[in-house]
Amino acid sequence: MALALSVSDLRVVAAGGRTLLDIPALDLPPGAALGIRGPSGAGKTTFLHAVAGLIDRPAGRIAWGDTDLAALSAGARARFRAGNVGMIFQDFLLFDELTALDNAAIPALFAPRGRRAGLREAARANLARLGLTDPGRDVSTFSGGERQRVSVARALANRPAIVLADEPTAALHREAADRLIADLVSVARDGNRTLVAVSHDPRLLDAMDRVLTIEDGRPAERQAA
Repeated sequence: MALALSVSDLRVVAAGGRTLLDIPALDLPPGAALGIRGPSGAGKTTFLHAVAGLIDRPAGRIAWGDTDLAALSAGARARFRAGNVGMIFQDFLLFDELTALDNAAIPALFAPRGRRAGLREAARANLARLGLTDPGRDVSTFSGGERQRVSVARALANRPAIVLADEPTAALHREAADRLIADLVSVARDGNRTLVAVSHDPRLLDAMDRVLTIEDGRPAERQAA
């Protein structure tokens, strides 16, 4: 089930005292798709890391449903991510020596023994849904678009309520990027997941329900066309 996001008075400050992120308020209903845009260095990835619980002791509140990540220990945040969050990265972060299925099923390695077979089958089903019909191939033989679809299948293996994507189309040519956008929106909608995607890609942003522009760590919002 998707989770609502509620952010208030979120502030992330660098070690030298510079403010990296300052978000007074943001509310996203469960199952919505939010795009994050802005110039390089504006704070987009910092925001994504904050809502993933990857930043230690930020000021303010970052609540997914009833869980305030900003109030949790590092271990508790990691457990929340493992149970609720799927992450997709610009540079795929795959193991070239492994097959597509082994890469997509990596979350099973960190799950309780009784859940591992189910997670592996979920990874296989995700690959098939995304059009990857040869899960036994090493990902070293895959195109960029295919590799990113493997990373999407991996992110979805544990059936997360939240999908976070950091520049998922940046390394892809236009046709592959457009297919990935359609796949991302489809898996979010069909699985009732909340999607947050950082991107410079106007086609991805146009597919979102809402777009937040971040400049100098602060928001300037517009609705997606």
